[in-house]
Amino acid sequence: MSKIFFTGFPGFLGSGLLPKVLSPANDDVAVCLVQDKFFELAESRVEALETEHPHLAHRIELLIGDITQSNLGLGKPKKYQKAISQIFHLAAVYDLSVERSLGMRVNFDGTRHMLDFAAECAELERFHYVSTCYVSGRYAGIFREEDLVKGQKFNNYYEETKYLAEVEVQKRRVAGLPTTVYRPAIVVGDSRTGATQKYDGPYYVMRWLLRQPVVAMLPVVGDPSAVRVNLVPSDFVLEAIAELSAQSGSQGKVYQLADPNPLTVDELLRELGRATGRFVIRVPAPVGVSKLAIDYLPGVFRVMQIPSSAIDYFVHPTHYTCDNTLQDLAGTGVELPSFLEYLDRLVQFVKEHPEIGSEAMV
Repeated sequence: MSKIFFTGFPGFLGSGLLPKVLSPANDDVAVCLVQDKFFELAESRVEALETEHPHLAHRIELLIGDITQSNLGLGKPKKYQKAISQIFHLAAVYDLSVERSLGMRVNFDGTRHMLDFAAECAELERFHYVSTCYVSGRYAGIFREEDLVKGQKFNNYYEETKYLAEVEVQKRRVAGLPTTVYRPAIVVGDSRTGATQKYDGPYYVMRWLLRQPVVAMLPVVGDPSAVRVNLVPSDFVLEAIAELSAQSGSQGKVYQLADPNPLTVDELLRELGRATGRFVIRVPAPVGVSKLAIDYLPGVFRVMQIPSSAIDYFVHPTHYTCDNTLQDLAGTGVELPSFLEYLDRLVQFVKEHPEIGSEAMV
């Protein structure tokens, strides 16, 4: 029996990935590192998972710790490192508005501490790291899976700290640590149910439209016909990671879990208008003025509830290739559905669950 070490549980992606990695065909056990303040939530999440997936019964251990601390806050970590064959590091601050100090502590230092922990796992076969396509920053042009250090500037500290963290992972790979890196694009809800744990990205626009009458006003920045927004549903991300992580040939690779043919902003806004039942009147607005208005004009953010950090992704200059992903998923049955196939489900879920917010789990 081997152990699979998880961070990022009981977060949305971590909770979804766990039952896919713990196969009924093996007797592996998952050890989930959980912050003390999230322990009760983690216990209830385990109970729900065991009810939904009976094969998980008695196979999930919760371990109180903290990636921001040396030795993960475990004191003597060696006793926990025995028999660990796989590590899935998902824990991060997923917040475009994160302050640099917090982003560095969680995203960068946390990853460095996990790498140190992994280096002492004698039976480790793979360190799986969930990064983001947006390590590209504002790189103008095509960003490939083999790209990382391109002299790019960053829109925010989330991008910067995830970039610095992946640089550390790649350094350890060169030094001999067996790694696989997954870079999701902008993750939205489940394509089959619409379910999500957090409303951000395109949800800001979706909710803004739903709060308005049938004729809705929407400020639009940049050239909506030239910029593309790369969206992927959470179930595709989870199924892709589960499938690719089990392939021996995935060691050392980077996978951009992205849409090879994403919608333009123009197409996205048209479809959001259709799905929300709104006739959208677009009001051209300069990027800088829009961000300043949101940040500094009283009442603008309160009314729109769209953070200024989200504006940058509607003028994003980068296009992502995903050759490794397409090649290694070919024939596995894991395929990216078209955004238009499941958009209505996302909208319906938002209508039915107004209580969900956009706050990051920290």
